[in-house]
Amino acid sequence: MNTASRGGLHGFLVAGTNGETMQLTQAERNNAIKIALDQVGGRVPVIAGVMDTSTKRVIENIKVVEAMGGTCAAVTPIFYDRHTSQDETVRHFERILKETSVDLFIYNIPPFTGIKLTPDTVIKIAELDKRIVGYKDSAAAYTDFLKVVAKFKDTPFSVLSGATPQALSGVLMGADGFVPALGPAFPEMFVDAYEAAKSKDVDKTREYDELVRESGKILGMTKNATAAAKYAISLRGHIDKRVLWPQDMIQPQEEGKIKEQLEKVDAMYEALKNQK
Repeated sequence: MNTASRGGLHGFLVAGTNGETMQLTQAERNNAIKIALDQVGGRVPVIAGVMDTSTKRVIENIKVVEAMGGTCAAVTPIFYDRHTSQDETVRHFERILKETSVDLFIYNIPPFTGIKLTPDTVIKIAELDKRIVGYKDSAAAYTDFLKVVAKFKDTPFSVLSGATPQALSGVLMGADGFVPALGPAFPEMFVDAYEAAKSKDVDKTREYDELVRESGKILGMTKNATAAAKYAISLRGHIDKRVLWPQDMIQPQEEGKIKEQLEKVDAMYEALKNQK
């Protein structure tokens, strides 16, 4: 297994939702992407978030990623705009393909874009060009997700879940993987969970699904799920717990609860690994 971290994660999404990408200045976002690319050094894939409010802005963001040596970008529909049709997002990708050269991931995250891409739209975009290499679904519409999984079964096109509670059942049904917000806090656990589902070991997958759901409780222990995720990851020594202004910060009483939950998940994971 080619890995870029001691935890064995298979790849990285940088400048995504939990990376607070839209709260950063463009220079800060570009710096975060550059650091990720430099540190990974091509050992595993790095998908760079380039989401923005217009096609022109997204193209500009991608050109910076290209200049850094990046090879893949995650693209959402545009946002802070009146969405009039699904076709506008198809046109969005068509123009991006014409003016850039990196591979593209379709990123469906309706809470932050104001539009939910349908399976038909995802498939239409995917079939535009071989440089559309994958789909990350954070819409949490499970039936829609499975339609895309079924369409691209046994093809090079990668279908990933961004809805962690549905992730392992999705992999059992043929999805290629998932992108957990707490991956940096529990890298080994998530990799083992993925391997269980990928190998179609249903009983073990059920046990890991309980662990995944238990870890997910951390995200609901503060007003701001990003603050919860960043604090949990900070306990591993990777990042600072702070979130960007004006988001709600984590409170001292919440920190203790998250630390307890992280330790509980760690203990459950160790017990599962030690089962004969």
